[in-house]
Amino acid sequence: MSNNPKLFVAFDFSNLNNAKEFSKKLNPQQCGIKVGKELFTLGGPAIVEWIQSEGFKVFLDLKFHDIPNTVKRACYVASELGVWMLNVHAMGGNDMLVAAKEGVDQSNEKPYLIAVTVLTSLNNANLNEIGITHSMDKEILKLALNVASHKLDGIVCSASDIKDIKSYLPKDFIYVTPGIRPTIDLNDDQKRTTSPEDAIKEGSSILVVGRPITESKNPALVLEKIINRIS
Repeated sequence: MSNNPKLFVAFDFSNLNNAKEFSKKLNPQQCGIKVGKELFTLGGPAIVEWIQSEGFKVFLDLKFHDIPNTVKRACYVASELGVWMLNVHAMGGNDMLVAAKEGVDQSNEKPYLIAVTVLTSLNNANLNEIGITHSMDKEILKLALNVASHKLDGIVCSASDIKDIKSYLPKDFIYVTPGIRPTIDLNDDQKRTTSPEDAIKEGSSILVVGRPITESKNPALVLEKIINRIS
């Protein structure tokens, strides 16, 4: 992955023109763009294709989690868009992970396929609320091992999760880490955040940065500073 982006900017926009205008402030040689549910619901495949036409690699972050056949078809169609990476939910189970991999493998493009372990907005108390009584660490390791056993390329997790699981996983496994914050915000809705430098030290392969860049008055400068901090 040495020639690929180490950072994706999360494009959580509710206006297509704003998204397109903002993309012109960024350098596709420095970053990729993450398209999530909000922007994809707004712009559909067309916005993905437009972003790619501007030279950016796209991480399609739709976190597919459904019955296996539905996920297989969704992963196939997403792959055919030419996206660089897409994801599913690891909690979807073995059959769904197998189906997702089949969908990608049957496409002509074959992007990276990764799986979300536990959302970075959740903590141990939240896991207990949904019936998971063991610790966050154990749940993430269990899910990550299952993802690796089904030959997916990596996981989405908090950077702080990596140190406890990396030795159990393939050496070429990809760790995509959201919740990257250059500065601390006590009102942040992400509960497991990490600085760019610490994320790289922990073993992150790819950082996902949203609001610190998209809400900045000088996003190009913030992006450049983060790139310099992780180089």
